[in-house]
Amino acid sequence: MATKKMALIATKGTLDMAYPPFILASTAAALGWEVQIFFTFYGLQLLRHSLDDIKISPLANPAMPMPVPMPVFVQMLPGMESMATMMMKNKMKSKGVASLKELRDICLEAEVKFVACQMTVDLFEFSHENFIKDVEYGGAATFMKFAGESDVCLFI
Repeated sequence: MATKKMALIATKGTLDMAYPPFILASTAAALGWEVQIFFTFYGLQLLRHSLDDIKISPLANPAMPMPVPMPVFVQMLPGMESMATMMMKNKMKSKGVASLKELRDICLEAEVKFVACQMTVDLFEFSHENFIKDVEYGGAATFMKFAGESDVCLFI
């Protein structure tokens, strides 16, 4: 029986959108699947050395549970993003949810292949030194070969 494959495309760099690609990738890898994540546009933030600056925004995120209802104008106030991020990280920690760094490390240990979109790296004038060492660089065509052969392909 052939090994199952999963291709993920990570396009977001916020806390709430950083968890799905790492959780799905680590789970599939634990099941013995071959997994690649293509990081493009704001998803490249998930490949930085430090993930401490990854935040969540309560603004335009109506499904985000807040302890008290907040009108939109309050969500726009300075410090609200930091407060929402701290609240979310504390909630995750209290529920035993792994940190982003832990999940990313688990993916790397499980041999999930990380592919950074070279076009986006060039567009935003990043250098390879901005990112962790366990990253391959390539364009969409590099990733499309794997995605075309995958059993599951998800855009996040």
